[in-house]
Amino acid sequence: MTKEGKFLWRAPRDVAKRANITKYSAWLKSHHNLDMTEYQDIWDWSVQDTRVFWQSIWDYFDIQASGEIEAVRTDDPMPETRWFTGTRLNYAEHVLRNETKGDPARTVLKHSSEIRELSEMSWVELGNQVRRLATNLRQMGIGSGDRVVAYMPNIAETVVAMLATTAVGAVWSSAAPEFGAQTVIDRFSQIAPKLVFAVNGYRYGGKDFDRSEQLENIVAALPSVENVVMLDYLPDTKSAPEFDCPTSTWSEVMAGADIAPAGFEFERVPSDHPLWILFSSGTTGLPKPIVHGHHGIILEHYKSAAFHFDLKAGDCLFFYSTTGWMMWNTLMWGPLMNAQAVLYDGHPTYPDATFLFELADKTGATVFGTNPTFTQIVRQQGYVPEDHFAFERLQSVVLVGSPASPEVFDWIYQNVKDNVWVTSQSGGTEFCSGILAGTPTLPVQAGIIQAPALGVDVRAFDANGNIVIDEIGELVLRQAIPSMPLFFWGDKDKSRYRSAYFEDYPDVWKHGDRVKFNADGSCFIYGRSDAALNRFGVRIGTSEIYRTLETFPEIADSLIVCIEEKYGGFYMPLFVEMAAGKVLDKELIVEIQTRLCQERSPRHVPDEIIATPAVPNTLTGKKMEIPVRKLLMGASVADVVSKGTMKDPNIIEWYARFARKHEQVVI
Repeated sequence: MTKEGKFLWRAPRDVAKRANITKYSAWLKSHHNLDMTEYQDIWDWSVQDTRVFWQSIWDYFDIQASGEIEAVRTDDPMPETRWFTGTRLNYAEHVLRNETKGDPARTVLKHSSEIRELSEMSWVELGNQVRRLATNLRQMGIGSGDRVVAYMPNIAETVVAMLATTAVGAVWSSAAPEFGAQTVIDRFSQIAPKLVFAVNGYRYGGKDFDRSEQLENIVAALPSVENVVMLDYLPDTKSAPEFDCPTSTWSEVMAGADIAPAGFEFERVPSDHPLWILFSSGTTGLPKPIVHGHHGIILEHYKSAAFHFDLKAGDCLFFYSTTGWMMWNTLMWGPLMNAQAVLYDGHPTYPDATFLFELADKTGATVFGTNPTFTQIVRQQGYVPEDHFAFERLQSVVLVGSPASPEVFDWIYQNVKDNVWVTSQSGGTEFCSGILAGTPTLPVQAGIIQAPALGVDVRAFDANGNIVIDEIGELVLRQAIPSMPLFFWGDKDKSRYRSAYFEDYPDVWKHGDRVKFNADGSCFIYGRSDAALNRFGVRIGTSEIYRTLETFPEIADSLIVCIEEKYGGFYMPLFVEMAAGKVLDKELIVEIQTRLCQERSPRHVPDEIIATPAVPNTLTGKKMEIPVRKLLMGASVADVVSKGTMKDPNIIEWYARFARKHEQVVI
């Protein structure tokens, strides 16, 4: 075992000198007479003088906007805070302005899938396609504020569709085609989309999945849809889906002459205008439709891409992601920084566990982002990537999606490359970015997140709202940051928004993670303090699982939890309380697994299905997911629940016994 906090790497002097944070420090000295060379000093200043800090980000990255700044940050408390009011700008404009910063024929996207061979797209190809599609969207009646959604995989066409949508001021949202129809309907029905981009199917793990029927069900459940744009992505599908609204092919909406950059006008929008809607699932109700704005995302993404990923012009960013995860949106950090992005649609370990490493090497990735669970799978198979690939351009490995153990850090240095910056970072769909991050100018310690992100006043609170150091607490943000949600779609009085993050600590954002900060500012995440299901970085709510289980007459009640295990893996058991006279047999288990895979997500099929005498509920009928989750993480009954609040106080002991048995198996 690797000791937590073990020193593993420090950037050589020349690497630290070239780092973006070093150049920014020099810029602050010359432009603001601020002499700060240590990261901690810059962070302290960034959260103490927030307006000057975010104005410096605006100036440093040369944000292109119309109008005059009225307020860098308004005095309104969270979640009403607004940024750079009085100005208008556009997200896609900032991505595509790099088309003319160099040879337009140079590569911006490298993309492949289980269906397509590795290909490249140049800046001029991307720009022309976005401008043609955006022009055609306008002709189809899509404009500022309209919602456009995609049931599309992580391929180049999806990037084009997203940039074209945001270029005209419309609002983007996406779901991966692996999601079942009801899971997609639960999301998109809340935002009333006007247009749907979709594929006819996809290939995953060598198997073809025709999504025609699911797509028909999705569109039928969305009466607001006026047009569907179909991409014939999966070969040899038996039939095309049919809809009660006009349908266009991808080729049709891409028709027209190329438009030069100077001949296209981006729709610049105010600071409260929606950019995209991401969905984050809780434990009850429908997934939360989180709305981000152009201003906040541009500021946050420039800052994070430059200072926490150290991306530079000509670099190459590769994250394995689906379009249902916020990491897909952050792939644009590459193009935003005049660098490249790698897109991949398929199974991460197909045809074997070497594949993602092979793709990272083949594409010349300088930044390779992955999930600790993936590295654990490779590690367990005894595979040594450096024996097969040179990784000549690889400069950093970023671990996201779940806490990374010290062993994962150490394994990368021992088996991938010994002179790279390995960084574990943590954020959330709520910000579409990181809040606990890293910098190449700080040392790498096994299992440790290096530092809070610049401009993010993040702390650990105890139950009374006191800051704690060297002990586990609730992760909170004491000040607003630009990429916080503008609002939840349809939540007119923001009651749902406030209930999600501001109930426990007045005027303080409670994020839902358990964290421990060390005295030097480094920290470690111990997993979610809520009960959302996080598998391979993709989260869905327990309520989505329950919607399927409630259709089984054999099941009286159910409870599902997911925990991050000690060595980087996940364990997600489903407990089912059987109806009178019914038993949990192999046939029913298979049917449950199949239905959840089809209707919800193959990533969220339980690892184990267990018959339980009863599901623990509070006196008010709420499933006690968090107490059961904490039991499985090693807590005692006395620490997680007051039996006086339970309908059946004795049943929790059954779960405690189960947790002890599970712990013995793991050990």
